[in-house]
Amino acid sequence: MDRNTFSAGASLVVAVICAFAAPLQMRAQDPKTPYPSMAPVDQYLMPDRDGEIALARSAAPDAISRDATILVLGRHGYETAVKGKNGFVCVVERGWMGPFDGEFAVNFWNPKLRGPVCFNPPAARSILPMTYKRTEMVLAGQSKAQIIEGIKTFIKQKLPPLKPGAMSYMMAKEQYLSDGGQHHWMAHLMIYTPLMDSAVWGADLPHSPVMLNPQFHGDPEPIDVFMVPTGRWSDGTPAPMPK
Repeated sequence: MDRNTFSAGASLVVAVICAFAAPLQMRAQDPKTPYPSMAPVDQYLMPDRDGEIALARSAAPDAISRDATILVLGRHGYETAVKGKNGFVCVVERGWMGPFDGEFAVNFWNPKLRGPVCFNPPAARSILPMTYKRTEMVLAGQSKAQIIEGIKTFIKQKLPPLKPGAMSYMMAKEQYLSDGGQHHWMAHLMIYTPLMDSAVWGADLPHSPVMLNPQFHGDPEPIDVFMVPTGRWSDGTPAPMPK
């Protein structure tokens, strides 16, 4: 997978990253949004609880995820399925963790999207609350506009400050980030920072492995997410790399 493919149509994780994974060419052929509104809640849930636990664990290498806390999605939000002991938290995010608007929002309501991600302890304390909050409002039936306003209030009143060193793993081979192709994107790490010029990281420059993810980018969450491909899935097998 080359960098042009990435910048044109690689995005969830869902994250996030979710919208990045859908080829721009496919979106251009269908001017209508394939998922214009929320589907019934049951379509976002995984009936196999053990399967969701295994998928969440696959976000990071076993040496990390085997002792992590594991969350599964219920009808009113995420629930703790396994209590961990190393401070990491693994979860399967849904499409609503992607951008709200623009070309990368195509999969916001896609009920098939599954974005396994494993947060390190600093990210579990300061990034995961945003996943909880978005999910809570989505499952309460709120519109995008209501969710955005709710997040703005949450940021002012309850969102913990971004912890230094916050990052996550997104290395699950069985991720489902697009309806097209093999459904997955590339295995990568995500580093969370305050809003900043991507040039500070050398992101998206020729032959630079660092990419800026449009998942949050201050709209409305006040953070940036930089991604670095790992070249292998969490099970150690080779994964695609940008060229």
